[in-house]
Amino acid sequence: MPEFTAVPTGPMFDGRASATLKAYELEMRYRIAEKGKEMVLETLHEVLQNPTGYYESQVRVEGRANYVDVVTDGGVIYGPWLEGTSSRNQTTRFKGYGTFRKVRDKLNSEAVGLALRFLPEYVRRMN
Repeated sequence: MPEFTAVPTGPMFDGRASATLKAYELEMRYRIAEKGKEMVLETLHEVLQNPTGYYESQVRVEGRANYVDVVTDGGVIYGPWLEGTSSRNQTTRFKGYGTFRKVRDKLNSEAVGLALRFLPEYVRRMN
């Protein structure tokens, strides 16, 4: 009985596509988080009345489990008050700026477009 064995070759079968996809995922998480940091700093520049520079200097991107990058204020003690999530905001006139929440929503709407901009480069790397 005649027979043959099919041996698939190419980037989908030799690991190149998988490695490139993982690199793309890591870079996009980083780029999107960096864009978020930039947007937070721009927004803080607009809303802070008497900035000392300290709070802005603490805004950073941190890597977390499962390669998720997080934009944070580094745990500054008055960060929740500025954001509006502190219990103090309920008892004072100042309700917070909501900077991180607003930026998160805006960034979520822009993230796919940002990621798609870099996709062709990674598709080329798979060949």
